[in-house]
Amino acid sequence: MSLCWCFIRNHQPPQTTNHKPQTNNRLIQLLTPEHWTEYELLDSGNFQKLERFGSFVLDRPEPQAIWDKSLSDQEWARQAHATFRRDRQSPERGDWQTRPEMRDPWFVSFREGGLDLRFKLSLTSFKHVGLFPEQATNWTYIHDRIRAMSVSRPRVLNLFAYTGAASLAARQAGADVTHVDSVRQVISWARENMDYSNLDNIRWVVEDAMKFVRREVRRGNTYNGLILDPPAYGRGPDGEKWVLEEHLNELLKACADLLDRTDFFFIINLYSLGFSSLIVDNLIRQVFGQVPNAEWGELYLDDASRKRLPLGVFFRFASV
Repeated sequence: MSLCWCFIRNHQPPQTTNHKPQTNNRLIQLLTPEHWTEYELLDSGNFQKLERFGSFVLDRPEPQAIWDKSLSDQEWARQAHATFRRDRQSPERGDWQTRPEMRDPWFVSFREGGLDLRFKLSLTSFKHVGLFPEQATNWTYIHDRIRAMSVSRPRVLNLFAYTGAASLAARQAGADVTHVDSVRQVISWARENMDYSNLDNIRWVVEDAMKFVRREVRRGNTYNGLILDPPAYGRGPDGEKWVLEEHLNELLKACADLLDRTDFFFIINLYSLGFSSLIVDNLIRQVFGQVPNAEWGELYLDDASRKRLPLGVFFRFASV
């Protein structure tokens, strides 16, 4: 059965139809591709995770790893090239204890299904390194959806775009990409990743995401692909306040006006603790109505002992 996209412009709940159940809409869980040789979750537990990025192993906090470690503390200490320790005066910041052989920055590559990307990683005071490996499954999704479109140069908008992995995947698939983030330093980082991946001509915008989307709606612009990675809390370059629970509904309504009706894909990822994928499902279906090829659930990583570490919820749909 073919599916229509019953897209409601005034954002009212979709009307009841006589369609049969949509068998190509499914609740799924996703793993980072197992054959990504340059990343591995070695162990997790006791609110920590032990990860290998390329040649280096990192020990850093993970609030959802409430179970016991599988490896001993001695084994973690033996393997880790860098260990993050929180600042007692700050719940978010900290510093890294490193071994002499640890390099900073360093590089990893991702090669799969037509993608050949290279990323710069670095040890930041917020424990992040510039890459979220569980998102690799979305990179290949973005690439495949763009390549399947009938339009020759799809337009893709990446909001809260961070260091640009999704932007690079879209650009390498042949899209015209607009990359929006409120932090100038991470856009500079994303530019470097573009250069390291031998790509060019991404449009960089340092701006509050909500402000940018409102302006694009007023201008009547549309995009074939929308990618959203909103944080739980954030600030725009002019002090604009972002609170996920307060602003997400409004943002989705505006995005609904930006998405092309013929060739399209949409991805949203949410990382707020306790935020159910059912919340996202309700929001998407109320704002967009009936959408084709919907997939939603949890993103997670398997560690070497087969413990599943949840790392966010997602919803995505596409015309093809």
